[in-house]
Amino acid sequence: MFATSLVLLCYSGALHAQDFQLTSSGYFKNQGVDVMAFDDIYPEGHQGGVCVIMNGHRVATNGDIRLEATPGQWQPVPKQLKRTLDANSITTELCYPDSSRHLTGFNPMLYPDLNFNYTVRVESKGKSIEVIVDLDRPVPAEFIGKVGFNLEFFPGALFGKPWIMDNRSGIFPQQPNAPLLTTQPNHLHAGHFHNGQSPLADKDRLIGKGYNPIVADDVIAEPYAVGKKFTSRPDDPYNKLTIESLTGDLQLFDGRMNHNNGWFVLRSTVAPGATKGAVRWIITPNIVAEWMYQPVIQTSQIGYHPAQDKEAVIETDVRDGRNANAQIIRIDADKESVVKTVTPTDWGKFLRYNYLKVNFTDITEPGLYKITYGESSSPLFRIADDVYARGVWQPVLEYFLPVQMCHMRVNEKYRVWHDYCHMDDAQMAPAYNHIDGYDQKEGLSKFKAGDIVEGVNIGGWHDAGDFDLRIESQAGEAYILALAYEAFRPEIDATAIDQINRVTEIHQSDGKNDLLQQVENGALTVVGGYLALGRLYRGIICNDLRQYVLLGDAAAMTDGITGNDDDRWIFTEDNPGRELGTASQLAAVSRVLKGFNDTLSVHCLNIAREIYDRTRVNNNGVLFSKIQAAAELYLATGEQPYMEFLLTNQELIVKQVGRVGWYMARVEQQFAQLKNKKAKAFSTAFRKALAGYERELDKEVNETPYGIPYRPHIWGAGWDIQRFGFQHYFLTTAYPEIFPNAPVFNALNFILGCHPGSNQASFASGVGAQSATVGYGLNRADWSYIPGGVISGTALIRPDFPELLTFPFLWQQTEYVLGGGSSHYMFLVLAAQQLLEKRDNSLNNNNQRM
Repeated sequence: MFATSLVLLCYSGALHAQDFQLTSSGYFKNQGVDVMAFDDIYPEGHQGGVCVIMNGHRVATNGDIRLEATPGQWQPVPKQLKRTLDANSITTELCYPDSSRHLTGFNPMLYPDLNFNYTVRVESKGKSIEVIVDLDRPVPAEFIGKVGFNLEFFPGALFGKPWIMDNRSGIFPQQPNAPLLTTQPNHLHAGHFHNGQSPLADKDRLIGKGYNPIVADDVIAEPYAVGKKFTSRPDDPYNKLTIESLTGDLQLFDGRMNHNNGWFVLRSTVAPGATKGAVRWIITPNIVAEWMYQPVIQTSQIGYHPAQDKEAVIETDVRDGRNANAQIIRIDADKESVVKTVTPTDWGKFLRYNYLKVNFTDITEPGLYKITYGESSSPLFRIADDVYARGVWQPVLEYFLPVQMCHMRVNEKYRVWHDYCHMDDAQMAPAYNHIDGYDQKEGLSKFKAGDIVEGVNIGGWHDAGDFDLRIESQAGEAYILALAYEAFRPEIDATAIDQINRVTEIHQSDGKNDLLQQVENGALTVVGGYLALGRLYRGIICNDLRQYVLLGDAAAMTDGITGNDDDRWIFTEDNPGRELGTASQLAAVSRVLKGFNDTLSVHCLNIAREIYDRTRVNNNGVLFSKIQAAAELYLATGEQPYMEFLLTNQELIVKQVGRVGWYMARVEQQFAQLKNKKAKAFSTAFRKALAGYERELDKEVNETPYGIPYRPHIWGAGWDIQRFGFQHYFLTTAYPEIFPNAPVFNALNFILGCHPGSNQASFASGVGAQSATVGYGLNRADWSYIPGGVISGTALIRPDFPELLTFPFLWQQTEYVLGGGSSHYMFLVLAAQQLLEKRDNSLNNNNQRM
């Protein structure tokens, strides 16, 4: 309550003085303008440094010292040491290099031989913000012109919009334009900061030959303008932002010249000899005194079944004290009519907004509807018995999974989504730290580095836009699909998949269930890798960065001829937890492939058994994986050893029921039918623990206005929320007396549009009245999408700003994924259908008894 009062007090003061004030939330605020400073921690994802949000839109970010004019995700970022707030300023201490990232880590970076500390002080100056950078030493001569303060501007909102630099003006272009500027790259002065202990990347391999994204500063665009005072969007009072340099010149660069996913960059370089006050900027956003965030009405973009609970969420400015009613409006061919007026209930504050809720469960007449609140209106939605019946879950199997298939040509009538790809898979990876989390160790393969590993060029799906095949995404995807088939057995045949001739035809039936064919596709790559290597692969990925950032046809990554320099690499690892996790997934896959592809089913089960029997348990994390493997193997075989292992670990299972309950529920249902005393005791203890977990879960669900556990961090939380809904289904169907089914519907509605922020789009591309039709997939360079792909969704700009941009290159907001994402979404839709059918059947039975 005190924090809220303080924020409102700051608002009140700003209303009269129009000065920036530092709020209890840890950032500066003046009316509808916020300036954050080093709250965010993801600069490679355009979330970091100094950030400016104007009237509900993030317009600039990543204000910080960088070592290139237009850095990308692979370039060095500073290490943040300390952040201090006082009454009117935020001071952040940082340094170069961050040795923990030099030639090591998930995505290795290459730091130049440059070592310095610096502070960035951000201070309110009335209607402006001053940024002052102090260095602890002058920039060495060889790096003059390389070290500078950058501020990035979001390009998606600027195409075709104006800027002014001193007396010069221009338009932000749709595409980057020459002339080019050639400079000496930093990697010629590479540092030696590796600690000698963490995995080491091959520097020469990372740099490669010709263009490479890790070399960001050899060829860039000449600046569009140079001057002392820059204004972006002088035509728009809601987005007008002026920056004046009190030290060196400002330069306006186009970061897309050397990185397709780059942003516009305003930059000042550090002058020779400069230390204290090396950079001084005055940032002046235009303040619109009367601006207030307009209410956003969040609903499912596809609508609702008449029998389901229906609730809209209204997101409002915390200053918005109106007491308006919401109206439910029915749209007919000849008129619009108000069918219900509702006084919204005040849910309270979440993130930076206040939330209201509108319940309209009693509206059951089929038709087209919208909800209004003041001048705001929701997207149109349907209420219909067939709301989930067509074009909702089906695009996952009709489009997304077929398009993602590897080692295939994928056709859709006139269109070729991609040609035959990666038929030359794969060479054994050398033993060093690679990219994207791949790290090969010595002694984990019978093959030597560079050896051809035959039999792995079959099956699998490309992961998002990266084209790699990770074991957890391949086996995990097949697992979710297998559980969906077991739970729902949907009938669908809209795709012809020919694994012999390697051709997939979208919207061409072949008499086979598409869901089972996709389970088979995942099993083929996992089994093929195991049979070839004698163990599971970690994954298959391209061998250099130029291939990794490929935009376009997957067939262009390699030439399809085995044994040359463009072949992808296959990795192995010693990871007992992941291996046992894969065993559990293969056991489930074996069940549904029985009778569809018996040979593959047997392979899956045998591999699951082998991994289970030979994998050591060296910590609790691995033990949990073995418990899940035992559960799925018991469900697949009914064999006593797996049952005994589960009964032996009853204490841990009961204690951690919130973690394991969703998959143990199916086992417990079988145990409860047995006469075995231990099994009966297990069931009793397990069910008692579930009741306690439900109470904990209920608290988490009620922490947000969306009726699901939602604690955003950086990435969009859509995938996590879908996973939660997927897992909750197994609890509510097994124990409906303990677990309500509302969280399943709430998770689905969150994905379909009932989520924070002003962008109300469905995360499921091509599904709903408004959806994410710009996605981070193989066709992202075309600002396009893949139907049925599900993006990561609304991200958090720390500490409290929910954001979903229409932009194809923000993986933390718009990326597709395998091993969840779309398959979890499909599962939720099918679950909603089934739960509603059960409700209808129950009502019919009760009516008949009456």
